Amino acid sequence: MHGERELDAVTVRVYQLRVTHPTDGLGQLAARAGLAPEETARAEGRLLALGLLQRSPGGGWVAINPESAAENLLAPAEQGILQRRIAMAATREQLLALSGDYLEARGMRSARSSIEIVEGIDNIRAVIDDLARNCVRCLDVLVPGGGQSEVAIRAALPLDLALRARRVEIRALFQHTARRHRATLQYMQRLGLAGAQVRTSSTLPARMQIYDRECTVLPLDPLRAQAGVAIVRDPAVLRFLCQLFDLCWADGTDFGETEEAGGPEPVGTEREVLLLMAAGRTNDEIARSLGLSQRSVSRTVARLMARLDASNRFQAGALAALRGWLA
Repeated sequence: MHGERELDAVTVRVYQLRVTHPTDGLGQLAARAGLAPEETARAEGRLLALGLLQRSPGGGWVAINPESAAENLLAPAEQGILQRRIAMAATREQLLALSGDYLEARGMRSARSSIEIVEGIDNIRAVIDDLARNCVRCLDVLVPGGGQSEVAIRAALPLDLALRARRVEIRALFQHTARRHRATLQYMQRLGLAGAQVRTSSTLPARMQIYDRECTVLPLDPLRAQAGVAIVRDPAVLRFLCQLFDLCWADGTDFGETEEAGGPEPVGTEREVLLLMAAGRTNDEIARSLGLSQRSVSRTVARLMARLDASNRFQAGALAALRGWLA
């Protein structure tokens, strides 16, 4: 049908001749146009489909003004579009009328219980999607466990990018071991490119998402992601969880600063930190012993563990000994 309505040079030529010679037969018009009768007939068929030609009661053809043809041809389609727009506007009005009910119900849900339990993976995803869409200031996330599943990454990345598009600040803290998982590494890189702050740490207590510092999502069972989540809004618990995140964040190392495994043997301050770490000293004890800030010690420990490809301090000490770094 689309091909029948194309206006090529031949069709335009036949139309012009029909305007000036409405009573010509097919052969005469073809001769005037220098075309074969069959080609002229096809052009007239296209003109007829467009409403640019009509049969004359006395025989022959009548050429129709293009404006009239356009009106006759497009009027039904325009009427259909108008009707659809009216239906869409009515549907939109009905949906928007529920906004007040939604906000009221959402407020009642929050007021009813400061800790809400949500079970079932579909329900969990719906709640997280709702929290992400209503987040306006910041999102803080702890992501333990090293490499994340591709299913989880595919679900999280669009929400994260949408938040950044709305200029919501994101701080995401992963474990060092996540750098060895290709899909998770690419996810971290995408977050960084989108403007999120990304850090890594040796260990993390549990998965946690804090939206606008007003609501926290915690797993009911850290070992079973589908077991359910707790939505925490209790002010006292929320303050504790925010402080816990801030402590973990301060102990992390910026994603771009973490060194790859297999780096050079540490010297100077790095070596002193490594020796004390292998001796079982805490970061606080190392900081006091060497006269360094806790932040500086945490960054150094993180770099050493990443260079050794270690997932905990004990493993880091063992690997350093095997390499002869403690001799």
